[in-house]
Amino acid sequence: MSNTVATAIQVTIPTANEMALDRTQLAHERNMMAWIRTAVSLISFGFSIYKFFDFGSTKAGSEGAISPRVFGTVMIGTGLVALAAVVIQHWRDARVLRKAQVAPNSTATIVAGLVALLGVLAMAATLLHE
Repeated sequence: MSNTVATAIQVTIPTANEMALDRTQLAHERNMMAWIRTAVSLISFGFSIYKFFDFGSTKAGSEGAISPRVFGTVMIGTGLVALAAVVIQHWRDARVLRKAQVAPNSTATIVAGLVALLGVLAMAATLLHE
C-alpha cells in the first residue's frame, strides 16, 4: 500500500444572505458600468457632432436654430452630469454595503473618474475653440 497523506481542506460555504449581498454589490457595479458607457456615448457623440459640422464651416454657429457647438456642448454636459449622478449614487450604495462588510473597493469608480477627465477635456476643447 502506498503511504498517502490526506489533508483536510477547510471550505466555507457562504450563506444565502452573503451570496445575496454579493449579487447586490455586483448589480451595483454593472449598473454603474452601464451608466459609464452611456456617458461615454454622450460625450463622444457630442464632440464628434461638433467636430463633424465644424469641419466644413468657416463660421461656427452661424447657421440653423442651434449651432453644432451648442449642441455638442449640451451633449457633453449631459454626459458629465449623468456621470456625476451615477458616481454619487454608487458611493451611497457602497456605503450601505460596507456596513454589511461586503463592498470591496470599486474599479468602476476609477474608470468613471478617467471618463470624467476626458469629458472635461472635450468640453474645454469645444468651448475654447474659435
